[in-house]
Amino acid sequence: MWAEFRKRVILEDDGILVLDKPVGVSVMGERHESDLVRMAAEAGERLFPVHRIDKVTSGVVLFAKDLSVHGGLTRQFNKRTVDKTYLAVTRPGGLPGRGRIDLPLSVGRKNRVRIAAPRESIQADLTAAPVATWTVPPEAVFDQVPTYPSVTDFRVHAETDDVALLEANPLTGRRHQIRVQLAWIGHPILNDPLFDKAATGRTHLHSWRLAFDLAGKRITVEAPPDAEFLAPTGRTAPH
Repeated sequence: MWAEFRKRVILEDDGILVLDKPVGVSVMGERHESDLVRMAAEAGERLFPVHRIDKVTSGVVLFAKDLSVHGGLTRQFNKRTVDKTYLAVTRPGGLPGRGRIDLPLSVGRKNRVRIAAPRESIQADLTAAPVATWTVPPEAVFDQVPTYPSVTDFRVHAETDDVALLEANPLTGRRHQIRVQLAWIGHPILNDPLFDKAATGRTHLHSWRLAFDLAGKRITVEAPPDAEFLAPTGRTAPH
């Protein structure tokens, strides 16, 4: 099976492997089912994930092929010197052309990620220049649980009344960040099982581009979205 996933390799060089992950496969850590790290190990190949994307998310995933490379790459994520770009299809449309979602996250019951403030405290300034903003006042942030500052920038590539195609750049790297923040401002990702228990199609979140430093060079990798991902938008390409 790993041989089939190896056909989706985008880049392999200098101790790294970049893969275009399909929907429905975990990077690692799944109990009772295969994931990419386990499948590679069963095929005799050892991989170390540098970051993770959710099982329901498709697109770019970066692995190190040895630990000496892994440490330097993970430090870039920790220091936020990597550039991460996702595509998301949200429902409904009607978003401003550019926005910044500056809403802290916390972990609630059953390990569910949520905004670390009451929903009614979210303040939307849709006319702010140069981008619209969503924030909560400091006094509204929960003080009885750990909270994590979380910021996502986005711009709209295309939209109708029903859907919007966004380019999203998470400036922080929290679990479920893009999914939770978009849902809490009223524009959840299409077919996201976190917020739509009746979802039957694919979740429309895609890890599109990743830029990082390796051996003194800035490397940018890209996984183009497939036709199924773009179908709700009527587009054949993001732009």
